[in-house]
Amino acid sequence: MKKIKVVVTGAGAIIGQGIIKSLRRSALNVFVIGVDRTITPLVSSLCDLTIEKPQYPEGSDDYLQFWQHLLLTHQIDLVLAGLDIDMYFFHQHRAFFQERVLLNSPKLIELCRDKWLFSEFCSGQGLKVIPACEGDSWQQCLQQLGQPPFILKPKSGSASSGIVRLDDETDYRYWSVKTKRPFFVQKFIGSDDEEYTAAAIGLGDGSSTDSIIFRRKLGAAGNTQYAEVVTHSGIDGWIRRLSNIFKPYGPTNYQFRLDGDHVFLLEINPRFSSSTSLRTAFGYNEAELAVNYALYKTIQRSPQVRSGRGWRYNEDFTL
Repeated sequence: MKKIKVVVTGAGAIIGQGIIKSLRRSALNVFVIGVDRTITPLVSSLCDLTIEKPQYPEGSDDYLQFWQHLLLTHQIDLVLAGLDIDMYFFHQHRAFFQERVLLNSPKLIELCRDKWLFSEFCSGQGLKVIPACEGDSWQQCLQQLGQPPFILKPKSGSASSGIVRLDDETDYRYWSVKTKRPFFVQKFIGSDDEEYTAAAIGLGDGSSTDSIIFRRKLGAAGNTQYAEVVTHSGIDGWIRRLSNIFKPYGPTNYQFRLDGDHVFLLEINPRFSSSTSLRTAFGYNEAELAVNYALYKTIQRSPQVRSGRGWRYNEDFTL
């Protein structure tokens, strides 16, 4: 089999590392090129070749030419984005890169840039999203959401960065000033023990592969720290409905909260997620599925997921 040349961006970050580890555990004959702002010995140990991003602004012609040169010089088959900023850069230049970069549907990427607008759009589609308001005042929060606790959430960002719990007006006054990015406020639904993350590969036609669902707990950085494989017909139904509406293409990450028997959509991330390596460990190799579909239009619709639990921990890398 021909060796596939795959670029993984954000190779030193948790998502990029998860993509690379998943490619290594796949049946693909792959040559991995890791790209990042800083190349550490750890990143070099994971990749066949590493390339440091230049210090050009992301919006400059020089930066675009860097990518053009990289793809042509190394005859890249596919680029997998491991960072939001890279996904948005490639999305902005989608016509230029075409199918060399694996990107989700334009509509879904644009909607997911602003979590407040995404929530409003979903609500307009009749989807059961967590009640939210723009949070202009504490009084507005009470009037529209009822009694606290609430969640103050930046309109843009990854993982759970910047998300804080509001139990009273004192919390609101402090965090509404402290938070420098535009934000909105959601009702606190369920409990931290009833948060779920699910993944499916969108096929671009309104359908997706079967999903893998984790009940999870988050670490301090907002990424999955503990995950347990579960089955949930309600969440599976949600993913089928969302796939039909948004027609995702490629790796798509869905987040839900449960309140009793009710399933509420938290958000969608139109990309790989921090749980990618954990999913691979349980038989759901998103990277392998995505590369096969992007390059060969072949897909395993029902990956064989095994049950189990996983913990994420820190380890040392020494030379």
